[in-house]
Amino acid sequence: DLGRFDAMLLVFAGAMLLLVSTDNVIGLFVAWELTSISSYLLIGFQDDKPTARASALQALLVTGAGGLALLAGVVLLAQSAGTYSLSAIVAAPPTDLAAQVGLGLVLLGAVTKSAQFPFHFWLPGAMAAPTPVSAYLHSATMVKAGIYVIARFAEPYAGTVGWFVPGVVTIGTLSMLVGGWRALQAVDLKSLLAYGTVSQLGLLVLLFGTGDEESIHAGVAMLLAHALFKATLFLAAGIVDHQTGTRDMRRLHGLARRLPVTAVATVVAVASMAGVFPLLGFISKEAALESALHAGLWGGVVVVAIVVGAVLTTAYGLRLIWGAFATKDVGTLGPEPIEPARVVRPPASFVAPAVLLTILTVVFGLWVAPVDPLVGSAAGALHPDAAERHLALWHGLGPPLFLSLLALGLGYLVYRLPDVVERLAAFTGRVPDATDVYRRSLVGLNRTADRVTTIVQPGSLPYYAGVVLVTLLLLPGVLLVRGFEVPDGLVFADSAMQVVAAFLVMGTALALTRVRRRLGAVLLLGGVGFGVAVLFVIQGAPDLALTQMLIETLALAMFVVVLRRLPERFERIAWRPGRQLRILVAAGVGTFFGAFSLWAAGARTNETPAAEFLARALPDGGGRNVVNVILTDFRGFDTLGEITVLVVAAIGISALVRPLGAPVVPEAEAGREAAHGEDDPPPVERTGA
Repeated sequence: DLGRFDAMLLVFAGAMLLLVSTDNVIGLFVAWELTSISSYLLIGFQDDKPTARASALQALLVTGAGGLALLAGVVLLAQSAGTYSLSAIVAAPPTDLAAQVGLGLVLLGAVTKSAQFPFHFWLPGAMAAPTPVSAYLHSATMVKAGIYVIARFAEPYAGTVGWFVPGVVTIGTLSMLVGGWRALQAVDLKSLLAYGTVSQLGLLVLLFGTGDEESIHAGVAMLLAHALFKATLFLAAGIVDHQTGTRDMRRLHGLARRLPVTAVATVVAVASMAGVFPLLGFISKEAALESALHAGLWGGVVVVAIVVGAVLTTAYGLRLIWGAFATKDVGTLGPEPIEPARVVRPPASFVAPAVLLTILTVVFGLWVAPVDPLVGSAAGALHPDAAERHLALWHGLGPPLFLSLLALGLGYLVYRLPDVVERLAAFTGRVPDATDVYRRSLVGLNRTADRVTTIVQPGSLPYYAGVVLVTLLLLPGVLLVRGFEVPDGLVFADSAMQVVAAFLVMGTALALTRVRRRLGAVLLLGGVGFGVAVLFVIQGAPDLALTQMLIETLALAMFVVVLRRLPERFERIAWRPGRQLRILVAAGVGTFFGAFSLWAAGARTNETPAAEFLARALPDGGGRNVVNVILTDFRGFDTLGEITVLVVAAIGISALVRPLGAPVVPEAEAGREAAHGEDDPPPVERTGA
């Protein structure tokens, strides 16, 4: 289904382009969520596989939660800055408490998106996606969205409370070390590369998070180099998977001769990733070490972190080459090893993308002139002083070069000691894995949701209505109590007829609470409505009274039609809170609406539009009935909307009352009917609605 696949990739590409080009923080969030949704669809593209569906959901939950944090953060920042322009916020960053909280939320969202510790587990799971998705989204673009956000906010906010540099350094260091260590233990090619990506992203967080111009310049160079060599490696893993049917390094054997071009591309990409001269990865790694040596207070920690990360990178890079292409001893192979002679050589067009990226990695390392202005321009957009810096292949014999050589040597030593790695892996395996924590959290969340749903969704309509009414009393009711004032000139009644009609309405309403038959309840409910219509007549509003009577009559007719399908009497259902609480809630709601009506009547400070309606009804509307003119002329569109709502409600009611079966009959009468037989006439004493 390449059409659907390409369409999803195109949606993602557009979303990613919007993310890095928009200047509106809400537009940034929208693009952020579009990348998450399109990534979800692409990870779960092979939706017939449970692993793909579970991995897609995992990525969506983690990045979606981070997206909510990002939304809250940018809104707080925008409100503090008085603008939703990203460039304006960065140019004049607000530093009040709300802005600092918002900054922390933005950082949280960026950490989840860029798969940083402890949210790194979603990225290896995303390797269930097809290889082009892994090479494009999860090595070069989507995971860089979080890095991009960190890079935009690092320089103006570095050193503030919300942008706690030691915390950012700690997150980047842990991600780099945990990702590299897990890559050393992986047996799946794409899983190894995924954990390696987590490690490289941790290095980028280290470089960008400090906010220093030299580190930002090195981070931009590393961003470009990482996109080239890591996309190459993912494509190479996909080629091996496609030609052999597996990515398990325990089954791969002797593929260097069958896939020589892919093997060469992999070796060059691994060398660039490890920082071997004279590739682009070497240049960016040298720049990173140089910036760390000049980073001041946290420079020593960053240097050690980069060197240890480089050691792990070299070790798992060599392990990748060995696992994918080396000729191995029979004792080191797992079950069902691949026979190299049966592996079909891929066509040139299939290998060409990986070869192209490899060539760029080599060319940009030897000839840095094409990428130097690009890196300088991007770094200058993040930090004004970074634009003056330049990339170079050779900086002479200095500490960065010696540290690079040290990392390469130690990395090769770690690679040559697999037994030590296995023993350490067995020891560290006792620590709960982030994926296990996620799964247990998800199971616990589902169980909690089931229990909460059982309590708050028992299937009782009175319970639901009670919750809504109690919420009404607790929220606007409290505000009403605090601001209630009795309006001036309050009159109890204009005439004795109003008092009589009001007591009739109240008496009917009280009787309604005591009746046990449904038909009697409906008649009393209609009596309340007709009593209100009488009050309208007494008040001098015959049109309103007529409308009220028509509505009540129609409602009575509909109730009667529905009642023929219901039992004659109300069922007695014990409600846990008890009758006293129901009475209390009902009294509270009645008091609330009565007090609210009085308060609303006295809250008006401006004149009503009634006089204007009276003056304009005849000359502008051509009618002497002011109510009709208001409905048909002054507020015609409102009336049209109300008619539409009534039509929709009528359609729904007609569907509900459509006779779909026999009316509900009491059990005693049903037993008598069964005794008479199917063809016998019903007994004379039978009654029905």
